[in-house]
Amino acid sequence: MATAKIRKALVAMLILGISTAVSADINRHQFTRGITDREPVDRLTTASNITPLYYFTELVDMTGSQVTHRWRYKGQIMASIQFQIEGPRWRVYSSKELLPGWSGLWSVEVLDQNGRVIIRDNISVLIDR
Repeated sequence: MATAKIRKALVAMLILGISTAVSADINRHQFTRGITDREPVDRLTTASNITPLYYFTELVDMTGSQVTHRWRYKGQIMASIQFQIEGPRWRVYSSKELLPGWSGLWSVEVLDQNGRVIIRDNISVLIDR
């Protein structure tokens, strides 16, 4: 019963916003359960007992700059991973090992080298192990 209520709440949070974009320099961005040959294996809008969880970004025309994946949970920064962009089409990904009790709304913000949020994606996560 409690699990059904949590799932309903997580779905409601997900509906509030999956993605917010402020720049066209990101061609693709998504949560996924894995990466193969530098490509996401699927596109997740919710995640149930998936760990690690991956976030993929394809950047275009940003050679020489830097971006950061900033993972957030309950308003707290849980990880920040920086990437140097070394080509006209550059694919990067980061992952986060999700611990029991870390259910809820997660977000990844992609920041430019000036710390400005370029894109933000949210995902509803359920970890019940």
